Amino acid sequence: MRHFLALARTRSVRAAGASLGVSHSTVARRVEGLEARLQTRLFDRNRDGYLLTQAGRDMLPGAERVEQEIAQIERGLAGADARMRGVVSLTCCDAWVSSMLVPSLAALCDEHPGLEFALSTDARSFDLAKREADIALRVLGLSSSPPEALIGRPLVPVTVCSYVAAEHAERLCPRGGAARWLAFDDRSSIEMMVAGSSHPDVPLWGSFASLQTIVQAASAGLGWAMLPTYVGDAEPSLQRLDAPDLRHVANLWLLYHPDLRDNARVRAAKRCAEEAILAQAARFEGR
Repeated sequence: MRHFLALARTRSVRAAGASLGVSHSTVARRVEGLEARLQTRLFDRNRDGYLLTQAGRDMLPGAERVEQEIAQIERGLAGADARMRGVVSLTCCDAWVSSMLVPSLAALCDEHPGLEFALSTDARSFDLAKREADIALRVLGLSSSPPEALIGRPLVPVTVCSYVAAEHAERLCPRGGAARWLAFDDRSSIEMMVAGSSHPDVPLWGSFASLQTIVQAASAGLGWAMLPTYVGDAEPSLQRLDAPDLRHVANLWLLYHPDLRDNARVRAAKRCAEEAILAQAARFEGR
C-alpha cells in the first residue's frame, strides 16, 4: 500500500523509491504484485509517468485511510515508549541549524548509548502525522502558525540582514553601479524585502534554488544577499552592508506530534534541541 501511495503521489518510480528509501525496481515490483493480486490495472504507464487508472483513483481514498490508521497506531505505540533507546528522527530547515544541534545531540548519545538519531536538513513540509519525522525545526513567517494537529513552540526570532563578500565589497558598493541583489527562485518575497530596504533601486539578478547556493554566489562576489543573520554572520567570507537593514521576518519553531509527548527519547531530544537553539539566540537576533 505504501508503494502504491508513493507512486500515485509522485508519478515516478524513481521519485517514489527515493521517498521510501528503496530502489525504483522495488517500487515497480511491489506495485505490479499488487495489481496481480487485485487482478486490475492501477496505473497507466506513459511518457508523463505513472497515471492512476479509474480503478486506482477509486482505491486511493481507502489507501489513504489505511495509511492514516497505521500511522496513528504507530504513534500511539511510540508515544508510550519509556525507554531511552531507539531512533529519533529529527529534521532541520537547513545545515546551519543542524550544525548547532549536532554537538548537543552527541552529548545526549554519550549519556544514553542506546539512542540513535536520524538527522536530515530539508525545508519541505514533513508530515509528522505519518511519522516522516518525530521532531521538526522549521522557519514560519510572522503571520504563520503550525498545523493544528501539531504541538509547536517558537524558539527564536529569525532576523534578516544584507551581506556582501568582503573581498568584493568595494567593487559592489552602491555608488559603483555594479551592485545587484541575488534572487531566490521565488522572487516575490525578495522583491518585497528589496523594496523596503535602503537600496530599493538596486536590481535583482540570477535565480538560486537554496540558501546554500545563494551563500555560495554571494561569497563568490556575484552580488548582495539578504540572509538570516545566523547564516550570514557565520560565513567568514561575508560582511554586512553599511546599511544592513536588520528585520525580524519569521520565527524558528520546534514542532512535534502530540502522540509523542510522553515518549522518553523524543522528549529528551526535544529538550536537547531547544536548549541548543536557545543558547544561540544572539546569532538569530543579529547580535
